[in-house]
This record gives sequence, C-alpha cells and structure tokens, in this order.
Amino acid sequence: MKAEHSAGAAEGKRALVRCPHGSIPYLPAGMPQRRCRCGMPGPGATLSWRMLDVGDTAVTIEFGDGVDQRLLAAVAALDQAIARQVASGRAPGIVETVPTFRSLTVIYDPLRTTRSAIEAVVRAASESSQDAIPRVGRHWRLPVCYGDQNAACGPDLEALAAACALPSEEVLRLHSTTTYDVYMLGFLPGFAFMGDLPKVLAQPRRSEPRLRVPAGSVATAGTLTAIYPWESPGGWHLIGACPVPLFSPAWAQAALLQPGDRVSFRAVDAAEYRSLLDELAASRASPTPPDAFLVDAGAAR
Repeated sequence: MKAEHSAGAAEGKRALVRCPHGSIPYLPAGMPQRRCRCGMPGPGATLSWRMLDVGDTAVTIEFGDGVDQRLLAAVAALDQAIARQVASGRAPGIVETVPTFRSLTVIYDPLRTTRSAIEAVVRAASESSQDAIPRVGRHWRLPVCYGDQNAACGPDLEALAAACALPSEEVLRLHSTTTYDVYMLGFLPGFAFMGDLPKVLAQPRRSEPRLRVPAGSVATAGTLTAIYPWESPGGWHLIGACPVPLFSPAWAQAALLQPGDRVSFRAVDAAEYRSLLDELAASRASPTPPDAFLVDAGAAR
C-alpha cells in the first residue's frame, strides 16, 4: 500500500516506481499499469464498489467483503481523493471519513449537502483515485515487554506457542521482526488493527474472552496484531505489553497510529519496560505525542 518514486533512472532506462502493494520492489512507469507484477490492480485499474445508506447523515462505500491488500489500497486511495476534494472546497458538508478493511464511510451534514451531492463527490473521487499513488505513512518502532520477561505482560504466550507448535522464543522472534501495516482504527479509541502476522502465528481468538485486558497489552488474533490502548474486555491472545500511550485528546491527532502507518516492535526487558512506563506516564496530558518512537515521519499529514 506504500509507494515512492525513484530519483530517476540511468540513461536509456525507464524511470521506476515502487510497487504500491509492497511485495514487488519495482515496476516500470510511464504507462498505465492495469495490473501490477505482484498480481494486484495497479494505478489505473478499476475496482467496483457499491454505496449503502447509513441513516440520513452517512453513506458507506463497500469494495468487498474480506481483508485484502487490493481493497485496502482502494479504500486508502478513495479516502485521499475525497480529502483533496474537501480541501479544495469542492465537497462542502462532509464532516469526516472512516476507513475500514474493505469500505469507507463518509459522514456528512444534511443541512449543508444532500445524498445525491455526496454520491457525485464519491464518483468523481473514485475516478481521480484510480491513478493515485498511495500516501506513505509513518513508521513507528514501539517497545514491547514480552511474556518471557514478565508473565503478567504476556499471559497467553506459552499457550499460543503450543498452539503454533513453536517454542515461545520463536513466536517472539517472528512477532518482533515483522513490520506491520496499520489497516484501520476501531473497537476502542486508538485501537489499531495491524497485519499481517506471519502465517505460522495465525490462531483464532480465545474461546473465552477476558473481562479485563490491561491497557498496553500486545495481542494477536487470526492474521492481525494490536495493542489495547485502554483496559477493556477482549478475546485476543496476550503476548506482551507496550508502555507507549496510543490515544490522548490532548494531542492534535488524538490517535497515535493511523491507517497507512507501519509498526515494528522492539523487545525490551522488564526493567526497561517499567522505566519507560514511568517516563511516559505524563505523556497523555502533554500536547506533544511520543514522537521519539518514530523511525520515519513519512508523508506530511
């Protein structure tokens, strides 16, 4: 889903552009790419969608019914295209957009616009989004105290390792050496659904959800991983804990992680985890989010 233009090409060679889906290093530029070499639709490809009413103040644009990189790329491109229309003043009345794995919900003010006007905006944005290169998000490297260091931080580590037929050390190595894409926010304020886990770690949710999952818990379910920003019920497998706060109304952008961002994890021992937890305790009240964990600021927001 990330893309960047190369600085150029040697004389006599075509300019190159990075594959927007991340799985193929480069593909030739200079002509419409209806299908990327990785097998996914490239710039200029068309992905069908349908529009559903959500009451009288929102519509949802659905691209499919699963977790699929093609759908994620289409949702992100449409979201950006609508944002450009709003910024240029061509889409009055749009309050906000809410991206998910497979759809984009557009919330609007019915006193300032109409459903038909919103549909026109979506259709125009859809056409302009087909040739868009997806925005490069930020890259975060977050510390995690895994269950091998402190059992209270990851009470499901051993059970997950047994279910995967792997030593717990291998589970931690695989989880902490993978870079994840933030697909969407949901469930709780600041809760980022990230993927994909290495296939060997994919396991269904717990058969018995917990009534209380501690804030900061690092968890897995299916092909996804996440960090619980708040204490809440939950049915994911808890394998570690992250001391970095993920949401604060004091920040200009309340959720630290955003769709399109990338996240890597760094394993820390229990002593460093406790030190960071104390150090970051006041950051929720600070107007400045904990940007010290940024590896790459990505595109401007």
